Amino acid sequence: MGSASSAELPPSLERTLGDAIMEQGRRDPDYIGDPDISQYLTTMGRNLAAHAPVSPDQPITVFGVRDPQINAFALPGGYIGINSGLLVSAQTESQVASVIAHEIGHVAQRHIARGMTQKSQSSGVMMAAVAAALLAALSGSGDLAMGIAAFGQAAAVDRQLGFSRQAEQEADRAGFEMMRKAGYDPRGMVSMFNLLSNSARLNEGKGGGDYASTHPLSIQRMSDIENRVGETPPANPEGSDSFWFVRAKLRIVQARNSQAQRTAVEKLQLDAQRATGIEQSAAWYGIAFAAFQKKDLVRAEQALRNARKDGGNSPEVAGLGVSLALAQGDTAGALALAEKAWQRWPDNQGIALIRVESLQKTGRDADAVPFLQQRIKQWPEVPRLHQLLAQSHERLGQKVAARRTMAAYYDLTGALPTAVEQLQQARSMTTDFYVQSELDVQIRTLKERLKADRALLERFKS
Repeated sequence: MGSASSAELPPSLERTLGDAIMEQGRRDPDYIGDPDISQYLTTMGRNLAAHAPVSPDQPITVFGVRDPQINAFALPGGYIGINSGLLVSAQTESQVASVIAHEIGHVAQRHIARGMTQKSQSSGVMMAAVAAALLAALSGSGDLAMGIAAFGQAAAVDRQLGFSRQAEQEADRAGFEMMRKAGYDPRGMVSMFNLLSNSARLNEGKGGGDYASTHPLSIQRMSDIENRVGETPPANPEGSDSFWFVRAKLRIVQARNSQAQRTAVEKLQLDAQRATGIEQSAAWYGIAFAAFQKKDLVRAEQALRNARKDGGNSPEVAGLGVSLALAQGDTAGALALAEKAWQRWPDNQGIALIRVESLQKTGRDADAVPFLQQRIKQWPEVPRLHQLLAQSHERLGQKVAARRTMAAYYDLTGALPTAVEQLQQARSMTTDFYVQSELDVQIRTLKERLKADRALLERFKS
């Protein structure tokens, strides 16, 4: 790959590649954009990354993928995909943390960057093709989907990198330290190794692309971590309640047909009968979520009542309660519930988003605007907040503000050409000299970024 072949992938190009793949990936039907799931995974990832032996060059963003196989993969730029099947199969939060920590280990040690520039000729040809597709997308022409089948290709890239035994062991050890320092039980890594080994044996000869095929397990790796666990004082962290609610939701989300959904609901019903405490509440929440998805509002309401029994409550349960009230046409009641939930969970993105939806559906866009502006300061990397703010601006007749805000949305999602178009539209809608000057600066800045990204990709493609 020309001058890049003798050195690691520069962080700037790595981020460009990751952003561009995610821009397409967010349109993939298997991408899970649910705020409860996204915030849970990314919070866990960044908590672990804060304790990495070597700080990652990129901010870590963890997202869910609708796939029942036990798998995970890392993209360039600090993006990590976690299959729904991995969370559903996990029995503890520490098991999930062990996989995310391992993937962060690969990111922090720059295994992905090195692998993309130092592997075989066939891998180089594939990555050059990816760069060519991204160039077409940055030029505003061509179909990115033709060059990249989003997460299917991302997982294929992960497989082709074929990390060495040394790299796998480095990622294990870095992940182990992250878990220990971040407050997760390192024994979760051992039990996840066992779960992955069993899954690999069950799926042997069936194809499938499970995690063990992309990150081959070995006796040496397992023994190394078992020895480290033996030298570490016992840890018994309680874990977060959200693990159980997110796991229950994903059990339903990953069901691709009516039969799979019936099986998922039956499993949740068994859990609701056998479990106690928060696990029982989460099972009823999953049943309520499944009913809500099928628009069976009566059953959803009944299951939610069961989820709340014995004082059980969570932001996930509260958010679904607001969504249910909105679906029943009780917008005033939904807003009251949303206000109460926001007072209790002011750091929850799902609650913030459902509060905005309630404000908008009651015609209170003037109240939604300042609330959204505050949330954007709180969570500057959440594109959906900008999209909702643009909608409220538009309904209030603030057309220039609406387009500037949509430009920020497209910028965050990696669609830079579309962001430029939005800013150009905004400029044509105002005669205010100062606003036009601000927009000119923004347009020029984005165009310079586009030019720089194209130059980096041209180098990579060659």
